[in-house]
Amino acid sequence: MTRLSRAALAGLPMGISAPRTRGPVTTGIVHFGPGAFHRAHQAAYVDRLLDQDPRWGIAAVSLRSRGTIEALAEQNGLYTLAIRDLESSMRVIGAHTEFLGPEDAARTLALLAAPDTRLVTTTVTEKGYCLAADGTLDFGHPDIVHDLARPAVPTSVIGWIVAGLAARHASGTAPFVPMPCDNLATNGAKLRAALVAFAGRLDPALGDWVAGEISVPSTMVDSITPASDDALYADVAAALGVEDRAAVQREAFAQWVIEDIGGLPDLGAVGATLTADVGGYERAKLRILNGAHSTLAYAGLLRGHVSVAEAIGDPVLARFVDAMIREDIIPMLPSVPGLDLQTYADAVLRRFANPAIVHRLDQIAQDGSQKLPYRLGDTLLANRAAGRMPGHVIAALGGWVAFLMRRARAGARIVDPAGDRLSALALADTPARVVEGLIAEGLGFPPAIGSDAALVALLKAATEAAFQGENPREMLA
Repeated sequence: MTRLSRAALAGLPMGISAPRTRGPVTTGIVHFGPGAFHRAHQAAYVDRLLDQDPRWGIAAVSLRSRGTIEALAEQNGLYTLAIRDLESSMRVIGAHTEFLGPEDAARTLALLAAPDTRLVTTTVTEKGYCLAADGTLDFGHPDIVHDLARPAVPTSVIGWIVAGLAARHASGTAPFVPMPCDNLATNGAKLRAALVAFAGRLDPALGDWVAGEISVPSTMVDSITPASDDALYADVAAALGVEDRAAVQREAFAQWVIEDIGGLPDLGAVGATLTADVGGYERAKLRILNGAHSTLAYAGLLRGHVSVAEAIGDPVLARFVDAMIREDIIPMLPSVPGLDLQTYADAVLRRFANPAIVHRLDQIAQDGSQKLPYRLGDTLLANRAAGRMPGHVIAALGGWVAFLMRRARAGARIVDPAGDRLSALALADTPARVVEGLIAEGLGFPPAIGSDAALVALLKAATEAAFQGENPREMLA
């Protein structure tokens, strides 16, 4: 079958949206990490922007492998975005202008130094920023050690961005805007601090220039993006009549919240949210979406469900999660300009019910000791500080402990950085003692709750109820 390409655009079915008549596009963005999420999310926004402003084409840079960029290059940068939802659709994206791999260092540096490049974005996962546990740059990280010793051939995204800034400083060119697009809290502040620290260690004068000249907006991104698979490729081929080995898929919902610092592409015109309070959006997502996700994972697995859609289709769990969001979570969230929390909650619950996205509960259930202090623990503490007892959140946390107990007693592995210790604690003879052990070691719970006798008593009761198989709503009786 013919591969998707610019030559094939004219022959695509007219029901498929595609850049058939778009004029020349110039490169204005360099992006590190052109994986599925970038192509399904940020590139889709930029693709719409290019219809009105062709200065923002994306040069895709892969720091580790050539698979994705070779697939894009073979198709002239074109690929299909399939929306998987109650109403599905497909659209051909043409936002990328160049495709660079680890061997293309000279061209990558030239693009970073070019005055037309005004934005450098990243989706390299949290690990890709080479940060220590406290969020600062880890100077002991092997990639950072390498890049400080050999700054002309960097391997880390930090080294590459600083190399580009150094080239612009040397030529008297204004700096580009670095913009992280990974789910890392206060990602702009952390990236900026890392860049300043690295540049300063490399050359104090460069560090002073970077500190004084660059602005790094924080962002929040959200859209469930399942991995591409043979079923997707077959669906795309059937719909387009051509083969596309770079196709990606996601749910219909997509959110891109960007700190409004000025000087950026007009992404607000194509659906992004520009705000002075990215942290407010992050907090809402973490507590409403992620908190409810974790609750469904543990309670759903205890009730024999496999996916999020299956769990939210359980009337008992659906009512419980809805009540937890409305009664325990939203009242403790500060208002955020431009964000209606009730409407956001409605959208979250609709997303959970999407039958076209199979989001496995056992995947969401991983790493609970690391996630729950932020997803549910912060809501717990906020309620107690306000003199409220958040029964739904307590029941949800009891569900996590019961999940640990079931796994440990079945001899099943608990996937968590503290998995071995969680398994040992979960084998205590009573739910109450399991709760006491977890609190004592600060696993999964904010340490401050240990002195809250009334809360701990309810948590023990909720764990007992969940372990015995009672419905979540019955735990609140």
